[in-house]
Parts: sequence; C-alpha cells; structure tokens
Amino acid sequence: MEFGRIIGSVVATVKDPSLAGVRLAVVQPLDELGAEVDRPLVAVDTAGQAAIGEHVFYVTGADAMMVSVEPRPLLPVDAAVVGILHDVHTPMSRRGDETTRP
Repeated sequence: MEFGRIIGSVVATVKDPSLAGVRLAVVQPLDELGAEVDRPLVAVDTAGQAAIGEHVFYVTGADAMMVSVEPRPLLPVDAAVVGILHDVHTPMSRRGDETTRP
C-alpha cells in the first residue's frame, strides 16, 4: 500500500462497462513524510467517499484489480484507493543535520 492525496476526479463518458457507476479519483503519490513523489495517477475509489484534499492509501497492479466494488468482483484497473487516512504516526526521522517530524 502507498500513501497519496486526492487532487481531483475523472469523468469518462466512454469506459469499460464494469466501471459504470465507479468513481475515478486523481491521486498524488506521497512519501511517508507527506512530500509529493512521482506523477499523479487515476485510481478507482472503492468506497466512493474520498474527497479532494483527503489523504488516502492505495494499491496498484494486480492488487488493485483484486479489490472489489460491489457487486463487481474484479475490475480492469491499475490503481485503487482502499482507505482514507485520518492520522499517521511515525517516529522522528533524520534528514541530513536536521531532525524533522512528519
């Protein structure tokens, strides 16, 4: 699982029929300290509840395809939001000479 932040949504009028009614979200991948990494990606929002600005965790690849959105058992996707983060606790980490707290 990876950390990310919802930065938008996607509306597709033509898509695989199994994705009808499934919300598509634009996710900005984040590292463990909340810094942006990589390029944004499109993921299905399995709960359909992640709002713009919310921090989430998501899976990619075969793991994403295995996530089900009722009543569909398998979806043709590469990424899926599987949870909304409310709080993350990590120990203080060192970067260079300064100590940072996430």
